[in-house]
Amino acid sequence: MEQKEKGFIPVMLTPYLENGAIDFDGLRQLTEFYIAAGASGLFANCQSSEMFELTAKESLQLIQVVVEQVNGRVPVVAASSVKGNVAVQANFIRQIYLLGVEAVILITGLIADETESDAVFEERVFELFELTKGIPLGFYECPEPYKRLLHPEQLGRFVGTGRIIYHKDTCLSIEQIRLKLTEAQNPAFGLYDAYMVHAVESLKAGSAGVSCIQGNYFPELIVWLCRHFEDAKLSEQIAWVQQFLIDNMDVMHRVYPIVAKYFLQKRGLAISLYSRRKVGSLDAPIKEAIDKLYEDYTILAEKLEIPTPIILN
Repeated sequence: MEQKEKGFIPVMLTPYLENGAIDFDGLRQLTEFYIAAGASGLFANCQSSEMFELTAKESLQLIQVVVEQVNGRVPVVAASSVKGNVAVQANFIRQIYLLGVEAVILITGLIADETESDAVFEERVFELFELTKGIPLGFYECPEPYKRLLHPEQLGRFVGTGRIIYHKDTCLSIEQIRLKLTEAQNPAFGLYDAYMVHAVESLKAGSAGVSCIQGNYFPELIVWLCRHFEDAKLSEQIAWVQQFLIDNMDVMHRVYPIVAKYFLQKRGLAISLYSRRKVGSLDAPIKEAIDKLYEDYTILAEKLEIPTPIILN
């Protein structure tokens, strides 16, 4: 994921058919949508992908389709989402890497239980390093099965081995972000922040980019922010974008990912609203709020003169 410019890495959705099977045609269309928007890479098989609702076989199929559709245009990373001991996880990591991803992402909450110590966690990480030699890895502070945050010193030690090239951060603290970036010094390493409330500050602090659910509504807007976050001539417009993201944080999280799929339907993507996750329903008030978000975003995009991706059916 080494790059000179700041980048947006979408946390990919998984489209489904109405019978609950993965919609691979929809997945290919969605992949093209992200790339057309200017994404610097793709994060497949993540929480937004409903990875814990997929079987191991389905996760591998999903990753393979994304890698094949991308065909080398941008890097693809993918999470190792199987539960089990170190040997089980190492085996799945190897299977994912053989599909052609840039790096396999370790879910911090799967490596050690919530009650287990940092020492146990670190011991298992180094065991995984040993069992997956030659495979670039990353970390994902996923909220499920619980959120295990890495301490800055921990991240620094892991990055110092040369094995960790990617980190999706969910600490929600700009102070912790700054400390992590200070500790994790390696040109091949990139920290991608998930929290858009402090997106501009995080980018200025040295984050490699952002990886957020807002990119499943308007990826081109997140790309625009990554490209222009420190352009003094656009300071007013940058402030508009940052405030827009703050103001709409809550509405984009309600019954997610169903709401994101509804928003993308409005944008022209041929995907269903089906989700395997039990997140609630798209009731009238939520639908009305998303309709307003769509209207507000349309106005903002026109003001910023942001081109919207062409959707190919």
